[in-house]
Amino acid sequence: MTYTYAPTISPRRGVTRRPRRATGGAWPLAHRPEAAGEARRITQRLLTWWGVPEEAADSVLLTVSELVANAVEHAQPPLNLALNRDADTRRVHIEVSDGGPADRQGEWAAGGTPDEHGRGLDIIDHITTAHGEHDQPGHVVHWADVNATA
Repeated sequence: MTYTYAPTISPRRGVTRRPRRATGGAWPLAHRPEAAGEARRITQRLLTWWGVPEEAADSVLLTVSELVANAVEHAQPPLNLALNRDADTRRVHIEVSDGGPADRQGEWAAGGTPDEHGRGLDIIDHITTAHGEHDQPGHVVHWADVNATA
């Protein structure tokens, strides 16, 4: 899969037809708790550019937040976000890759109570059409597909 880097994405004005191919990009993220917020900002700009309806965008944003937060909490660096949208199905494909399982949990995870953890994948189960993970040499890719139609 090939990704392009698109650091600044803004809505295109006066364009009524988008390309009929998958579009998207990939971004490195700092491996720290603030990465989920950065990933949401990147995702929001891209969803706006794609013209994704607000309700579908909310599902994509929540999925991105959960996957990035899980990677920061449970995995080691590096951390990367990749987003693609199939123009035919209008499905958004999300990938968050990390350096594999961490030896210990992040310090920010230790402050919460046990009932505050573990709900992210249940949420992802309900708002995505599919999700999973696969190992690649040196990293793990966590992915999800979200239907991005109204």
